[in-house]
Amino acid sequence: MYETILTPTDGSSGTSKTLQHATAIAEDNDATIHGLYVLDRRMYLAADDDAQDEVMESLQSDGEQALARLREQVQQAGVAVETALQEGIPHRGILTYAEEIDADLIVMGTHGRTGRDRLANLGSVTQRVIENADIPVFVVDIEN
Repeated sequence: MYETILTPTDGSSGTSKTLQHATAIAEDNDATIHGLYVLDRRMYLAADDDAQDEVMESLQSDGEQALARLREQVQQAGVAVETALQEGIPHRGILTYAEEIDADLIVMGTHGRTGRDRLANLGSVTQRVIENADIPVFVVDIEN
């Protein structure tokens, strides 16, 4: 059913819980997990001209470390894994990469907000991916 699973990461601690679900789905389907870290271009552009190189290096380092942790966790589960680091706006980068790799499923985390908090957070990356994806999005509540 699923051959190519995209699991975006922002490097946060919730990624581990998201990967537990992604690897379980991958194991059941003999699928490959594609880990993606999107360097948020807006962070770079918001920095002073003098600091832009330093900000980009920091973002690059954060992304490489996040993908290394993702790769290690997925490999420990015995699942095939590929990783990519791209620059852009996170939700757009996720959706574009999903198309590029012909993903069957996106597995990503959210903070499990409800009610008024959820309505106030409609700008989140996860929400934008859900609203615009052409494939199923499996959302993991990383707080509960």
